[in-house]
Amino acid sequence: MPIDNQLPYSPITDHSLPAPELSQVQRVPPPVNSNNPPWGLGGALLVWFLSLLLLAFVPLIFLIPWAIKRGLDFKSPDFLRVFAELATTDKMAILLQVISLLPAHLLTFALVWALVTRFGKYPFLRTIGWEWPTRWWPYLSVGLGVVLFGIAVGITKLIGADKPTQLEQIINSSAASRYAIAFLAVFTAPFIEEFVYRGVLFSALQKLAGSVLAGFVTLGLFTLIHVPQYWPNIGVLAAVGLLSVALTIVRKNGYAVAVYSYSFRL
Repeated sequence: MPIDNQLPYSPITDHSLPAPELSQVQRVPPPVNSNNPPWGLGGALLVWFLSLLLLAFVPLIFLIPWAIKRGLDFKSPDFLRVFAELATTDKMAILLQVISLLPAHLLTFALVWALVTRFGKYPFLRTIGWEWPTRWWPYLSVGLGVVLFGIAVGITKLIGADKPTQLEQIINSSAASRYAIAFLAVFTAPFIEEFVYRGVLFSALQKLAGSVLAGFVTLGLFTLIHVPQYWPNIGVLAAVGLLSVALTIVRKNGYAVAVYSYSFRL
């Protein structure tokens, strides 16, 4: 008997064995990140809608007790008119509304965190794409912020921005309101808006319909929410729209850059 026939059976060299079917091969799922988020469009829209509700109703929690203290009669037929006048002309009422934005921002962040991490299942920063692509991006973000600020100033000069806006009225109402707005504009508002729009919304839309459509939808929604603040200054709104386009493009290369660039808006 030939010696080869006495060797033990080897499944590695025996080509007569059938190859495993494709369905039996274990497929590795793509990694979870900002381009493959663990949330869908429904969850993103829900967080966006709830963030708007918080901005609308949390200030009322602060404002209504002050209105009661000022003697506002809720049974009066002119209640809504008097309440609106108090909210827009009374210095303390304006300050309370500005201060109320801080808890509204914190609650919005809690919603974003719950959606992005699935209540702690995924790391927040990595999943939402909060990272620097290279060590040069922090410096590039500062430069981009300066350039965007210069372009925005040019647009407002060209189109015109001499009409008083709601934001300017709040800033000019009192020094306390001015400082509170400055604090929010630097430490909370840029982060929350980027988390919601170019974090949660853009990621879900990009996964569903591609980056181009996601960019247009994000641009529209981001500009729309700033209309009450800057109306009727079309120049300022145009600058906000340009800012949204720039930050969405930056979002594709390094998400963290967008936040620090956005902080130069004011």
